Amino acid sequence: MKLVELNQISKEGVKSLQQSFNNLPETSHKDGKYRLRRYSVVELRHQIKPCWNATAEVEITHLSRRNFIQSEDLNEFQGGMSRSFEGIKDTTLQSVGMKEACLLFKQSNGFVDGQEVEIHQIRVVTQRGMAEVSPEGVHQDGFDHIAMLGINSGNTAGGELMVYDSPKSEAFMIYNLNNGKMVMLDDKKLWHNAKPLISPNQGYADFLIFCAKV
Repeated sequence: MKLVELNQISKEGVKSLQQSFNNLPETSHKDGKYRLRRYSVVELRHQIKPCWNATAEVEITHLSRRNFIQSEDLNEFQGGMSRSFEGIKDTTLQSVGMKEACLLFKQSNGFVDGQEVEIHQIRVVTQRGMAEVSPEGVHQDGFDHIAMLGINSGNTAGGELMVYDSPKSEAFMIYNLNNGKMVMLDDKKLWHNAKPLISPNQGYADFLIFCAKV
């Protein structure tokens, strides 16, 4: 199992996803006014297609809606709460970019067909010049494998992913997630955080988060 892996989806894949972040809803959760989100659980299966058509090699099936829960040990900010979000739209789930990202996540981690993956589609919006991308601080998500994919940003600085060997160590990796860059982590052995977004006015950054237990 790899501790860290860097990947990249195509420019076409990034473009296919960008517009879908423009209609993410607010929620009543503690971060719901500045971390706009949709959330879905999907099942991934290999799809037999010609080898030249890589984006068609994964089949994404939208599973029934469920709430998202993390323990208080993992998330001191909102742990222990059952959080409800609107599902990711099917057109987004079947886009070129989503299929590329899911295929990378499936292949890199050796998932068998039928693997369940939780996907968070998030836009972080600055308020009063800044926004906490990761208000829970240095943390693990409670999964075996996770991945973070940057899609787009506007009028902001900051937001870099930070990766740690332990919750009290210095970050050994600081990485700018933008334009389709994707970082996969072993969530059992590493911790992560993100720098705040800074903007002179209102800015934003768009991310997809993938989580799986095996």
